[in-house]
Amino acid sequence: MTNLNLLSEYQSFGGKLGFYSHLSSTCKSEMRFAVYQPPQATQQPVPVLYFLSGLTCTEENFMVKAGAQRYASEYGLILVTPDTSPRNTGIVGEDEDWDFGTGAGFYVDATEEPWHQHYQMYSYIVEELPGIIAANFPIQPDRQGIFGHSMGGHGALLCAMRNPQLYKSVSAFAPIAAPMRSPWGQKTFNRYLGSNQETWRNYDASELVRQLGYHSLILIDQGTADQYLAEQLLPEVFEQACKSVNQPVNLRYQTDYDHSYYFIASFIEDHIRHHAIALSESYSNLTKK
Repeated sequence: MTNLNLLSEYQSFGGKLGFYSHLSSTCKSEMRFAVYQPPQATQQPVPVLYFLSGLTCTEENFMVKAGAQRYASEYGLILVTPDTSPRNTGIVGEDEDWDFGTGAGFYVDATEEPWHQHYQMYSYIVEELPGIIAANFPIQPDRQGIFGHSMGGHGALLCAMRNPQLYKSVSAFAPIAAPMRSPWGQKTFNRYLGSNQETWRNYDASELVRQLGYHSLILIDQGTADQYLAEQLLPEVFEQACKSVNQPVNLRYQTDYDHSYYFIASFIEDHIRHHAIALSESYSNLTKK
């Protein structure tokens, strides 16, 4: 069992919120994450929902700002929020840009020097972290969902589509939906993955949905006053790709909302409910077998 360090713990909506660190074998550095356990988790194992945060965020932003614990408590879901990158790896230049390196792991497995030694966020999210959570918290491992914001929305979409057996539900707030066409995506993919754009397709939701699709409805909320909408996020590209393969998607444009956590907090209940319903349906399907 991975040795977890409990950094701090708080009572919240009848459950408890803990912040943890551990030595990651995947990222070869100390990684941090937060876990909210609803009151139901003291009685029996419950479903788990992962939230992937955006650029510059840590494991704290979502837990502090989104107001999600209230609804996780109501619906009986464990919430897990990992950090957005390895930190303090000693790689020269990792702290130079706000949109690359520290706080900007982009949920890819880097293949290029020097990043590949530590920046293995995709494998960390879909392999190492779920194993740690299953070993240390009262979850039902066959009932997992994933969602995220911006860079994390991109991460949630690609993780779900590439691992549909692991994630029974997916949603996103203002995701970077077509990173191969986005300045953020082009910058990071070039440096993490190299110049061969064929390898980028494995991490682009608009490409993946054409190749793989997803087994259930994808929920996306996007603010119309988001300053990154036109240049960086490109949800219309993802929506068109979904239409081309008949993938169900509910892309909701929210008038006058921006890219901030005020936007996320306004619609977090809808997303928690979306996942709770999908995870309860997966449970009823399991019990029918």
